[in-house]
Amino acid sequence: MIELKRFGRSDFKQLINWIDSPDFLLQWGGPGFNYPFDEPQLEEYMKNTNNNSPDILVYKVVDKETKDVLGHISLGKIDRSNRSARIGRVLVGDKNARGQGIGYLMVREILIVAFEELNMHRVSLGVFDFNAPAISAYEKAGFVKEGLLRDARKNGDEYWSLWEMSILENEWFKTIG
Repeated sequence: MIELKRFGRSDFKQLINWIDSPDFLLQWGGPGFNYPFDEPQLEEYMKNTNNNSPDILVYKVVDKETKDVLGHISLGKIDRSNRSARIGRVLVGDKNARGQGIGYLMVREILIVAFEELNMHRVSLGVFDFNAPAISAYEKAGFVKEGLLRDARKNGDEYWSLWEMSILENEWFKTIG
């Protein structure tokens, strides 16, 4: 149904168009980006990605049948010594594709990269506690909540709390049977 393809400069404009508010940018990109989101920020983001031995792999999510780009996902903080990595910047950008299980499929595909191609032992992620659809998709993929980082991010006058979640290689291989 979907496949991951390397994200490149030709994908910048579409991603920028999906990020339509400061709140949405914080949810997607964390504190490392500023609104309005633009190409120079993406150029900086793309340094040291997708090369021969990258610390971060960045993908667009493509519908296999229609070839439409549906979203974005990355696998970062790749630590080959400790066999760990972190999923980040997960976005089902095409609003028509939301609520159809695409987020779950994206996570499954990136876990195949992590566990079966890169031989990771542990994959983690962070998700804001109010993002129930994402939490559900992550749990369905086998992630376990490790703890709540209370008031972890400041957004205007309020603070947002963040669930830290992970999946280990033995848990992953149990989910694929």
